[in-house]
Amino acid sequence: MSNLLFFAPLFRRQAGRLGLALLLAIATLAFGALLLGVSGWFLTAAFLTTAAAGFNLFGPSSLVRGLSLARILSRYAERLVGHDATLRLLAEIRAWLFASLFPRIPFAGAGAPRRGELVSRLTADVEALDTAFLTAVIPLAGAWALGGATAALLGWLLPAAAPAYGAALLLSAGLLPAALALRSRREGGVVVEASGVLRSAVLDGIEGHAELIAFSATGRAEAALAGAARRLAAARRRLARHAAIAAAGAQLCGGLALLSVLWFGLRALQAGEIGGPLLAGLLLATLGSFEAHAALLRNVARLGSATAAAGRLRAIGTAPPAVAEPARPVPLPPGAELRLDGVTYGHDPARPVLRGLDLVVPAGTRIAILGPSGSGKSTLLALLLRLADPQRGVVRLAGTDLRAVPLAELHARIALLSQDAPVFLDTLRQNLLIGRPDATDADLWQALEEARLADFARSLPQGLETPLGEAGRSLSAGQARRLCLARALLSRAAILVLDEPTSGLDPETEHAFLADLSRAARGRSIVIATHAMLPPGAVDRRYRLVEGVLEPLD
Repeated sequence: MSNLLFFAPLFRRQAGRLGLALLLAIATLAFGALLLGVSGWFLTAAFLTTAAAGFNLFGPSSLVRGLSLARILSRYAERLVGHDATLRLLAEIRAWLFASLFPRIPFAGAGAPRRGELVSRLTADVEALDTAFLTAVIPLAGAWALGGATAALLGWLLPAAAPAYGAALLLSAGLLPAALALRSRREGGVVVEASGVLRSAVLDGIEGHAELIAFSATGRAEAALAGAARRLAAARRRLARHAAIAAAGAQLCGGLALLSVLWFGLRALQAGEIGGPLLAGLLLATLGSFEAHAALLRNVARLGSATAAAGRLRAIGTAPPAVAEPARPVPLPPGAELRLDGVTYGHDPARPVLRGLDLVVPAGTRIAILGPSGSGKSTLLALLLRLADPQRGVVRLAGTDLRAVPLAELHARIALLSQDAPVFLDTLRQNLLIGRPDATDADLWQALEEARLADFARSLPQGLETPLGEAGRSLSAGQARRLCLARALLSRAAILVLDEPTSGLDPETEHAFLADLSRAARGRSIVIATHAMLPPGAVDRRYRLVEGVLEPLD
């Protein structure tokens, strides 16, 4: 429960809408119980009155119609307000989670979560939290409000039946939900974990389907997926079984409450204390007051999953940042010289990728880092951007240890163009403005000119306002890479760090991109990690990374 309470500040932001949804839910249940009660009284009274002589049919029939309409309207309004509040709440939770994730996810290594795990937390775990209010708290509060009103009504009209009704209500809306919540806590955690494993298996299979086919590994992948699905199905069956048992208990409580009202009502009827129509109305009102209990218990069973999901979100949102801001930040002085002194780093410290590495990149210098995949090129660039800190040694910018520099100042001085730099589902303008939000149209066109993409942009039907489609599907691979280059050039960073910027391009497009790079980034330092054959004059110095050490090639 403490994990759910952690999100209480976000729930409080929607307190008004959630409170209104709660009142409407109580009103809906009350209208339903009243509708049953008045209908039973009306039909019985009309039947007992000979030929309806002297009985006012208009008033009760109008009340039945009015309650029926009121119940429909309140149900619609409750759903509308409740879902609106829940969707707003889930949007706020996702925004909080995104903001929490960025500084906390390691760029690589054992601590970096798998993509399927992140997808699971961003979708299923967040959505599970709507159970905490929309499908559990509201029905539970409504059941108690309506049950309390019914108990009070019985205490006034049929006092002998009130204690038995109250005991049934306490068991059905109090003890059973509490016991079910405790019993389902473990199974709910298993469901959440198994769902995450299954999503990861599905995403891994989709992304790696070509490799699985090439290595005849589809059978193992299918077996792993089927095993994850079986574990999830088994956990859900156990959870459903607990809910079904509790729902049966609630139905039994409702039946016992109905029998107690009938028993004491018949005795009161024989004693002339109440009339037949009133007894019929009380019986149907009692039945209506237990209407929501079975559904309530089915939803309470999901609280275990909601609690487990909240725990997973809390864990990832409150974890220590992968790279912490300096306790005593030092302003970054002017300059663009990069220096690495004795840098050692490894995702597993016992097996370092970089070993006592030394490197100096004077301001305005263009260097290339060559080496096979897995040699540590991307790791070296990550250290320059302070996406990780070396286990030994120092990385300096303008003579200042990066660990003492505010991250915002560092990233304003160094821009990254990675091999998987994304094109977002947005317009050309918005994709460019990521590089500099305050850029003018003139700045945007200048960056496009430098990246040799301006002619293409002018040919688009809406120019800068043209939507680029999901993952930039309207662009070729070369155009997408040049757009990402324009975004990097648009920044005011004095240093550009490029990680395999021509990955996936054909040789002709790759050569043209690299030939244009030094011209477009003139006056800036360039550190590029690549497998590509560099055209003459593309860089000033070349290094090969071998066994964690840089060897100069020029």
